[in-house]
Amino acid sequence: MNLKDIDISGYDTLLLDRDGVINRLRPNDYVKCWDEFEFLPGVLETLSKWNKQVKRIFIVTNQRGVGKGLMTENDLSDIHKRMCDEIAHHGGHIDKVYYCTALTEEDSRRKPGTGMFKEILYEYPDIRPSDCLMIGDSDSDMKFAENCGIKGIKVQ
Repeated sequence: MNLKDIDISGYDTLLLDRDGVINRLRPNDYVKCWDEFEFLPGVLETLSKWNKQVKRIFIVTNQRGVGKGLMTENDLSDIHKRMCDEIAHHGGHIDKVYYCTALTEEDSRRKPGTGMFKEILYEYPDIRPSDCLMIGDSDSDMKFAENCGIKGIKVQ
């Protein structure tokens, strides 16, 4: 399924994976700097449209490249700031980017663990899981949605 084809009606909170949903995956590599970040076709327009339909949009992303020392947390913050600025420039808005740099699945914040979702619910107590939709490109994203008790849609 393509991002632009997803029906988000009935949801007021979207959780989006980053790599493979917002930007192009780098096979066997990580997006380590802004020059390596490439928005997928139609993403900016879709996010702008969705912002008119939902209350909040969050990014939930595993970023193991930081944990592996391939980039710094400052590098990651710069990528996320520029990504959010570019989305805003096209009429969209990301409420917050949640990320996990852990290397192992033992960290509850690392998807498919529920730590990032629990942070969202803590920081935004008006959000109900039944109103949330997770959009990702991996089995791990779908397992994350299942573990959080929310609907998940997988894109290609």
